[in-house]
Amino acid sequence: QVQLVESGGGLVQAGGSLRLSCAASGRTFGTYVMGWFRQAPGKEREFVARITRSTLNTYYADSVKGRFTISRDNAKNTVYLQMNSLQPEDTALYYCAASTYSAADPLLYNYWGQGTQVTVSS
Repeated sequence: QVQLVESGGGLVQAGGSLRLSCAASGRTFGTYVMGWFRQAPGKEREFVARITRSTLNTYYADSVKGRFTISRDNAKNTVYLQMNSLQPEDTALYYCAASTYSAADPLLYNYWGQGTQVTVSS
């Protein structure tokens, strides 16, 4: 079992930055691929980024590539999402999730946080 708690969301102007954090409970954090997803009102949940367990390979959705950076600190059981050059279309509820697979499909993620709201004003 892994429990995930996101933080760091908020309201920011277009062009601004935010850093999301996701703290995980349990001693098995390092065995999971960690992902960030987002869901805007009326839209499906979409993949944003993921990072693998120990090799720390990272993957991004095309819409955020070059602007967002995912990282993890296995000693602190925490995964981060640095978001720069934010745009109004980035407005969504952002979730972190844990999976035993390196995948972009949210159905392959076993554990989810409650989400943190990111709102970008124009």
